[in-house]
Amino acid sequence: MTQYPGRAIISVDALRENLAAARTHLSGQRLLAVVKADAYGHGVLAAARAFLDAGADYLGVAELREALDLSAALGATRTVPIFSWIFDDTVDFREAAAAGIEVSVGATWVLDRLEDLPAGAGIPVHIGVDTGMAREGFAPADVPAAASRLAALEARGTVRVVGLWSHLACADDPARPEATARQVELFEEARRDVRAAGIHPDVEHLAASSGVLWHPEALFSMVRPGIILYGLSPNPAVATAAELGIRPAMRVEAPIIADRWVKDGTGVSYGHTAHATGRTHLGIVPLGYADGIPRAASNRCEVSIRGQRAPIIGRVCMDQFVVRLPENARPGEMATLFGSGSSGEPTADEWAERIGTIGYEIITRIGPRVPRVYEGA
Repeated sequence: MTQYPGRAIISVDALRENLAAARTHLSGQRLLAVVKADAYGHGVLAAARAFLDAGADYLGVAELREALDLSAALGATRTVPIFSWIFDDTVDFREAAAAGIEVSVGATWVLDRLEDLPAGAGIPVHIGVDTGMAREGFAPADVPAAASRLAALEARGTVRVVGLWSHLACADDPARPEATARQVELFEEARRDVRAAGIHPDVEHLAASSGVLWHPEALFSMVRPGIILYGLSPNPAVATAAELGIRPAMRVEAPIIADRWVKDGTGVSYGHTAHATGRTHLGIVPLGYADGIPRAASNRCEVSIRGQRAPIIGRVCMDQFVVRLPENARPGEMATLFGSGSSGEPTADEWAERIGTIGYEIITRIGPRVPRVYEGA
């Protein structure tokens, strides 16, 4: 065998089309395409190029190391800033600035580090505000003091405050509109505090995918869609991907590498959590939880073979799992784990529903040893 048997096929056209679909919800706001976590498992370099081709105004990568690697890989083809918000005290702000990366400032220790830099360093920063996630950002009560320190740093040229940002906690939950309304209110207060300190950021961003879709009051001057760019809904119970006019960009498939007929009552896979009912045709799919296939999919999820559903039988193993094959299926035929659903195959959202998680987790956990193959220009 010369290559890994499974693969994740990524539609570059779907990535571009999904970004265009996201823009239909905007009224002139800039769009930051989020490509964190290896572009939600789709491959950060290819996804970033697709989104830049489609007109993204910014790229967003959570981990600063990932952002630096992406900047180097894109080289001169990148014409937009990269925003990054996760780093530790080993951070080299000047390296980031030289690479065209803008960083978040949302903790006192970050301010302390910036104050140690010389005048004229010109580090581009976004002020992070915790409006309700209890995660990154200054508490609203601490924004005036932080803004005052940043204003002093900006006056001496150490930083350039280019952004103000926060993140919505409940934007995908239609039963919690008051939570989002409160976060918008707190963000507005932070805007006033920052301006009172003499700081006027170029971009202000609060809305990610759910905010873009369902909270126009949260759009401000820039938005940060993530999951919808990859063709999954932030909440399929509110609206499916098809209803949102987006399509999943990832299809995961692998060939059946062996089959067998077993008699009634035969135990299958570890622990014999499933048994054949009647004479049963079984096949082996060479992907497992080491590839990111959830063990929780055992006896719950299905694949598609020849356009027919084939249930997973028994426990998902580290490198393989067993399915009940259509009667005439043979080794070498392709099993599609999930895709766009256009040919009757399961979707990542369907897998997520079967095992009690979210589509984000299904696509982002597909492991690095599974090759990404790109379709489209």
